[in-house]
Amino acid sequence: MTHFTRQLLIYLFGMVAAAGTMAEEVHVAVAANFTAPMQKIAVQFEKDTGHKAIVTFGATGKFYAQIKNGAPFDVFLSADTETPAKLEKEGDAVAGSSFTYAIGKLVLWSANSDFVDDKGAVLKKGNFEHISIANPKLAPYGAAAVAAITTMGLLEPLQPKFVMAENISQAFQFVYSGNAPLGFVAMSQVFEDGTLKSGSVWIVPGKLYSPIRQDAIILNKGKGKPGAEALMKYLQSTEIKSLIKSYGYDL
Repeated sequence: MTHFTRQLLIYLFGMVAAAGTMAEEVHVAVAANFTAPMQKIAVQFEKDTGHKAIVTFGATGKFYAQIKNGAPFDVFLSADTETPAKLEKEGDAVAGSSFTYAIGKLVLWSANSDFVDDKGAVLKKGNFEHISIANPKLAPYGAAAVAAITTMGLLEPLQPKFVMAENISQAFQFVYSGNAPLGFVAMSQVFEDGTLKSGSVWIVPGKLYSPIRQDAIILNKGKGKPGAEALMKYLQSTEIKSLIKSYGYDL
């Protein structure tokens, strides 16, 4: 075997090995409340692994319908545990691949710096025309908000004032834009590094609603894909857990 032939074979073997570990695009459906941390995670994920996360944000309920209709997602980061479990049971996700990546917190927020008090008494006063809330049928944070209001005995007086949003991102936008003076949003939308970014807030006590456990799962279209498996491992790394926690989530 000539030196040239030997070098050519080494090169070809190297190409084959590289092809086997080629970076992939991972299509990820992500619950809207996780927008801010996931945007950072996606950038860092590509730097660290070479895989690129193509991310779509939206309401958990809508994603369920889209996945059932064949949407090309590899991984699903839900805002609850029930939807991934349902997809797994129905054969649309990889059995045993789910885990809880975050536990969300609900807050009542206003863009006005002195509108919401730290006890939530503004809800009982009711001196506002509208309150923003995510659709409880589609968004777990909306369901949590309804549960909290109901537990407080305020559903009847407040329900006529609801400005219903499709997801938690839109609920935030209604308040941010002034279409509603206050609203129930995810803590991750208004806090960063443990600090309120703007406005005024009441962190709704966890005893008023069921824990918002958020599960990730590999969908059938992501089965056996290195990029999908790499993302699931990445979300459980110490560095990323710290990042998630910095947005107000529990782990």
